[in-house]
Amino acid sequence: MPLSQAQKEVANDTHRFRVLVSGRRFGKTHLSIRELSKAASKPNKTCWYVAPSYRQAKQIVWLKLKDKLRNLNWVKRINESDLSIQLINGSTISLKGADNSDSLRGVGLDFLVLDEFADIDEKAWFEVLRPTLSDTGGNVLFTGTPKGISNWAYDLYKKEREDKNWRSWQYTTIDGGQVPAEEIEQARQDLDERTFRQEYEAKFETYSGIIYYNFNVNRNILKDDDADSSIIYVGMDFNIDPMSAVVAIRNDAGLYCIDDISIYGSNTDEMVQEIKNRYKGKKIIVYPDPASKQRKTSAGGKTDLSILVNAGFEIKMRHQHPAIRDRINSVNSALHSTSGDIRLRFHPRCKNIIKTLERQIYKPGTSVPENNGLEHMADALGYMVEFIYPVTRNSINTNVSQTWGMKVK
Repeated sequence: MPLSQAQKEVANDTHRFRVLVSGRRFGKTHLSIRELSKAASKPNKTCWYVAPSYRQAKQIVWLKLKDKLRNLNWVKRINESDLSIQLINGSTISLKGADNSDSLRGVGLDFLVLDEFADIDEKAWFEVLRPTLSDTGGNVLFTGTPKGISNWAYDLYKKEREDKNWRSWQYTTIDGGQVPAEEIEQARQDLDERTFRQEYEAKFETYSGIIYYNFNVNRNILKDDDADSSIIYVGMDFNIDPMSAVVAIRNDAGLYCIDDISIYGSNTDEMVQEIKNRYKGKKIIVYPDPASKQRKTSAGGKTDLSILVNAGFEIKMRHQHPAIRDRINSVNSALHSTSGDIRLRFHPRCKNIIKTLERQIYKPGTSVPENNGLEHMADALGYMVEFIYPVTRNSINTNVSQTWGMKVK
């Protein structure tokens, strides 16, 4: 796939440290693979791609990178367990996760891509990765969508103002040339204003630490004791202490949460029984944590998913975890979208989830939710809302190859 004009400007720049802040689906992955390949085309270079987590690195880049390098006939050896590729010219490209930053110490890097760097702890850069750069240079490409002016990514974005070795760009989704204008307009209607500005226009928004900033007591709390439905919808998180569930019904206006359940020192069997006791005779649809396919909170050794299925519940969930960011965006958009739609309301008795929406914050200077006990109820709500009202789309095909020459030594 040829580069867009915006991508070319970044790719052709020669500054040692390049910071690309862009909207969703700008084409950051394609550009990152291209830059990794270009750097590795020189003999005996060590090149890393680092994502916020090892799993993200594998999901985002691994298959596309392998396909690219195989098409170029550059591959000498692929190590699937280490997510590393040795090239015929002696260079190596490796994928890493910043969630275990201590494992990244002690390597002399010639080229580094730090993807979604606003979601990475700044210590991973300043204390671990920065010292690993090669003495002979070591170039870095930072990429990602912004996460507010309190995040360290904003400081790096401004770095070019004080250091001649740095260069920054800020591009919208449409600048990338990958997403049709009508789809971006649809996203504008689906998302709330601040989320759209951040995710599609690449604006640095100020959130003051509050995660669910669109929650409004007057707008999102509705006391309707006559609301009834033959179908019960349940978002569920499997943390043992507490087990958490948000219970809702659906109508023409959207989701109406009528109850929440927290059970401390519990397991999935007890949560299932509690739901059955409260909602006898109802059809129950559960939106669980995707980890339920492997996780076991029951003493009997059964998976959480099998317990839910055996209880007669209908299960709806993603094959893999939706990103925390996507769950949060879905909830904020359902609370109040840019077009003014409100698709998520709560009965006043839902005290735990209301408390969570009012009080859950990010860890200072990060986009990571604070671990203060509120996150489990938020996760339970997020699994359900993100499945019913997703705000991401994945329709763009970027699997088109581009070639360079390689010097073999």
